[in-house]
Amino acid sequence: KDADGIVTCLDEKRHGFEDGDHVSFHEVGGMTELNGSAPRKIVVKGPYTFSIGDTSDLSQYTSGGIVTQVKIPTAVTFKSMREALKDPEVVLTDFGKFEQPYQYHICYLALSEFVKVEGRYPKPYNKEDGEKFVTACKAANEAHSLGLEVNEDMCKGFANGCSGSLVGVQAFIGGSTAQEVMKACSGKFMPIKQWVYFDCMEIVPKGLKEADCEVKGSRYDGQILCLGQELNQKIAAQRWFVVGAGAIGCELLKNFSMMGVGHEKGMLTVTDMDIIERSNLNRQFLFRSWDVTKLKSETAAKAAKEMNPDLRITAHQNRVGPETEKIYTDGFFAELDGVANALDNVDARSYMDRRCVYYKLPLLESGTLGTKGNIQVVLPHITESYSSSQDPPEKTIPMCTLKNFPNAIEHTIQWARDQFEGLFTKGPENTQKFISEPKFLEKQKSPGALLAILEGLNKDLGEDLPKDFSDCIRWARFLFDVNFNHTIAQLLYNFPKDQRTTSGALFWSGPKRCPNVLKFDANNEEHLNFIVAAANLRAFNYSIEQTRDRDMIKEVASKVIVPDFVPKTGVKIAVTEAEAEAQTDSHEDGSGKTDDILANLSGKMDSFKSLNIQVADFEKDDDTNFHMDFVTACSNARASCYRIAPADKHKTKLIAGKIIPAIATTTAVVAGLVSLEMYKMIAGEDDVEKYKNAFLNLALPLFTFSEPICAPKNKYYEVEWTLWDRFEVKGDITLQELLDMFQKEHKLEISMLSQGVSMLYAFFMPPAKKKERGAMKLTEIVETVTKKKIPAHKKALVLEICCNDEEGEDVDTPYINYLLP
Repeated sequence: KDADGIVTCLDEKRHGFEDGDHVSFHEVGGMTELNGSAPRKIVVKGPYTFSIGDTSDLSQYTSGGIVTQVKIPTAVTFKSMREALKDPEVVLTDFGKFEQPYQYHICYLALSEFVKVEGRYPKPYNKEDGEKFVTACKAANEAHSLGLEVNEDMCKGFANGCSGSLVGVQAFIGGSTAQEVMKACSGKFMPIKQWVYFDCMEIVPKGLKEADCEVKGSRYDGQILCLGQELNQKIAAQRWFVVGAGAIGCELLKNFSMMGVGHEKGMLTVTDMDIIERSNLNRQFLFRSWDVTKLKSETAAKAAKEMNPDLRITAHQNRVGPETEKIYTDGFFAELDGVANALDNVDARSYMDRRCVYYKLPLLESGTLGTKGNIQVVLPHITESYSSSQDPPEKTIPMCTLKNFPNAIEHTIQWARDQFEGLFTKGPENTQKFISEPKFLEKQKSPGALLAILEGLNKDLGEDLPKDFSDCIRWARFLFDVNFNHTIAQLLYNFPKDQRTTSGALFWSGPKRCPNVLKFDANNEEHLNFIVAAANLRAFNYSIEQTRDRDMIKEVASKVIVPDFVPKTGVKIAVTEAEAEAQTDSHEDGSGKTDDILANLSGKMDSFKSLNIQVADFEKDDDTNFHMDFVTACSNARASCYRIAPADKHKTKLIAGKIIPAIATTTAVVAGLVSLEMYKMIAGEDDVEKYKNAFLNLALPLFTFSEPICAPKNKYYEVEWTLWDRFEVKGDITLQELLDMFQKEHKLEISMLSQGVSMLYAFFMPPAKKKERGAMKLTEIVETVTKKKIPAHKKALVLEICCNDEEGEDVDTPYINYLLP
């Protein structure tokens, strides 16, 4: 309560607002005038605080409150076409090219006049047409009173390229324009104001002549007019590996197909282990509704080949990782000219990045998130790699928040998703393995895990074993009360509504929302939705015929009598993340209980053999399998307990299915930029200033291009090295020979040597062991320590080393690439 009311976020959570944003409030204690009031404009004071203006005439604030950003409509005015032609307002796409947009404004005005007079575009690298076009540019500059100094070289460069067409430029302009159409239709996001000029003149090979760009009546004539015959032939002989056939992968394959990548002597290889889901169809446009459940890689490859029958393409269905290195061998990578990533997770991106660094291959990395997109160029021996910088870790929901103190619908959805996993996937899977695998229980490593599994089996094969669908309904009805009545009642018993902390503050305040128990009501549609979904999933697990007869389910459920719950004393409930982790890690000694359950189950094993247990693997896109019905109903029931606004099935699917927002406009723009960088790589360009990393946000709109960052240089003695360097050592030699070689050739003392997670040599080893290992071949040491034979497809081993210089100081060095004989 002040002339300048300051709002502070709890738990050092950043608000993410900017000056001028508008916010609204609800659930504010004391200062209730803020609840539901008109949005207030804010001034940011810091990452955790902001001002909402004068609050001195409002009631005294006491506690709590939730703030939400409110988007306020903005009126945008534009100049008329006549005014905009004379006084262009330009959105810069490249801050390294301040002059170009205004020069290209003149060029486009001149092009219209040139076409009127000549009836055609200027011929590439034709001296006469070039001079005529420069004259037309000067005339346009005067006619529109632009007052600019005409750059003749830029005008001639424009004239040389305007007869041709490049897939990457078309994708960039097409995707950006499509986003503007969506803005005009929806009124969402800020439109471009008012001109956008984009060029990629740096991809044009130097020294092109008119004869180099003569067309031959092929589908690649537009490309030849821009880049010449020689580069077009190089493109036709390329061998590239496209990793991923999702949203970006589809766009890349379309672009590469149109460019003719590898269509003569080369090859495109694409891999993706996923199948097509219905939710993919709105942004992965190589797929159609009849392709649902087919393999992405095969379907995308087939669609790309239909676009260009000359395309040479091979589709794989493999995950990239250590487990597929026998497929993607040294020989496979040796034949590649480059890799284009179209992945959706950091682990796979990092793995492919390491592979490209090891094999010294160029890598084109890209990603999108809604209207945001980025691309990164990785060049051998020149730039840093993808793994040189790291994104901040993904935010996770604390365990104690999930279990006991949810305050957002995302928390209840994740909790419901965990419930699904435990009840219908992990539980039945354990039951299935217990019945069919005699040594299943022996594989459990900890007594606590074994006891937990046995307790679940004892219930699922004992008192909860269903004989018919009515039993499934009764089980679901009991589950409802356990989840939304008994558990909540126990929580409130441990922490009553008026409980205070040791500091005197109310326990149920801030992010801790005080819950209420739910009483089952068969006439409540949400409650019945839970029973219908849970009962049908239970029936599926036990191969019992399912039913969608809601009236029958309602009748049976309403007759189930659940005993009144009496809270227990001595129950520990985790309040902090540390307590939650401690409870997870602690295991009671239940050896006696374990033996009793085992004896009970073993005596009934013969009767279990006839059971047909099925596991429900979560599938969000099948509307008939009850998976999303359960997660939605379960989440909304828990949300009701904690007075959190529920979510419909669509929103729940987005969160539970961890669907990354992707839209076709952004993927088209990003893939277009990737294709343009690919031209430079194929041309063999080694000037890092010619390459462009990009970050864009089509909603703002914002386009930012920058040079790739050069690989940092390290040094030992006077030897400089980067992440692209390594020591090449030919095998097979002994450990002592390796140590002596480094002393003699590099003046380095190897103090430790490892391969993967296995330590092969260390200076602190006992003398006898040192002597023994020193006489052994390195391959022999590796196989002895790892207890595995070196795979036949391995042509080299990566050996990590720690070294000391002549003065005994630690020095950073590259790794050893140990070539096998």
